[in-house]
Amino acid sequence: MEFDVFFSISQTPDSDGYCPDEQTMYRNYLEQLKVADNLGYGVAWIAQAHLSTEAQKRNKRPVIPHWQGEVGLCTDFFQLAQVSMAATEKIDIGSAVLSILANGGPIAVAERIGNFCAMQQLVGNSRRLHVGFSAGRFQFMASPYGVVPRDAVEVAAWPALHGQVFWEAAEIMLRLLNGEEICSDDISGTTLTRANFRSDEDWQAVQAAWHGTHGESNEELDEVTIPNRYSFEHIKTIPQDWDHSLLNLVLGSHEAALQVEVNKWRPVQVFNLSITQPEIIDATHERMRGAYHPDGGSWTRSMMPRTVMVFLNEEEGLNEDERNQAAQSEATAGLNSYWRALEGTLDPTKVERAADNAVIGNAESVAAQIRERYDADDRLMLWFDFFRHDSARVCRDMQAFMEKVVPLVNGGGI
Repeated sequence: MEFDVFFSISQTPDSDGYCPDEQTMYRNYLEQLKVADNLGYGVAWIAQAHLSTEAQKRNKRPVIPHWQGEVGLCTDFFQLAQVSMAATEKIDIGSAVLSILANGGPIAVAERIGNFCAMQQLVGNSRRLHVGFSAGRFQFMASPYGVVPRDAVEVAAWPALHGQVFWEAAEIMLRLLNGEEICSDDISGTTLTRANFRSDEDWQAVQAAWHGTHGESNEELDEVTIPNRYSFEHIKTIPQDWDHSLLNLVLGSHEAALQVEVNKWRPVQVFNLSITQPEIIDATHERMRGAYHPDGGSWTRSMMPRTVMVFLNEEEGLNEDERNQAAQSEATAGLNSYWRALEGTLDPTKVERAADNAVIGNAESVAAQIRERYDADDRLMLWFDFFRHDSARVCRDMQAFMEKVVPLVNGGGI
């Protein structure tokens, strides 16, 4: 089993109300990153966010109205990745995940990827950049960049159309990364049907908006065509002559058809969420064995990082039972804070489900849970810090995991 580490860099108060300033947050991240590098973790995955979470709470429809502080300080993954690689020797750097609808859109992202890899090649760095990409979780981060409904039809269709905009953006980015010269006429169009919507009522609302806009009869439509979001003449990104082996792409979506679609252009792996159900994970592996782009080789389970919340306690001065009890208390507090921050109300069902996807306890307990829940060929992306802001403790946990848990998992000594 392989092990990566995830960094959220969330500037959010801990249970005592303490919240470090931005420079302290960055210093803590670099301290933890260097420890992860020395311990032999494979990839450091960094969460990316855009714009102030606090400011969006004053919007008409805030998407996370009860989040305290800032959801993430990494607003330019490529700059932080450069700093991260300069500060380390072995560990790869990845985004978990980068929105390609915000901060300039898919064309800008393709340019940044090419430039980053070219510069790393120039300085002789052979480590890989793992670009996890998605539509983005929060709409307020993409709206200022024009990713909003453009007319009445798009207003009615937006819950489904937003995802289709991501399909369009993904094709643009991937084809530019392949070195193609393209214009918007080359990109697949967007056609909506009943299958795109959750209910007949939603689909009827789109048709009503269409008829109202076009002044046509109210006859039933089989489909509605949406004009391309991105309109441009022939473009091609530069530089072109960079080592593509330095790049690994990972899709942040469990939409099965999209996983297949992106692999028509180049190899694209898949992320999963921490609460993704086992049957979805198994179905994804089965699908990707046939759909994964041949340039990426044969599909393996390690190509889909498994997000795991880690509440490990190997602190000195405690016996094994006390460590298990302390870890459970830390997990309850951390997960409760996490769901409150996301939703504003505590949903016990979701907390319980999240705990089922966390590993909690002393080293032996955590190792046993991993061996029970995960396949020996999985790659786990470990999330150690839930708003604790205790960098020394996070470093100790990362060390205890690698030195005490990993031998029990991979060596079978439980």
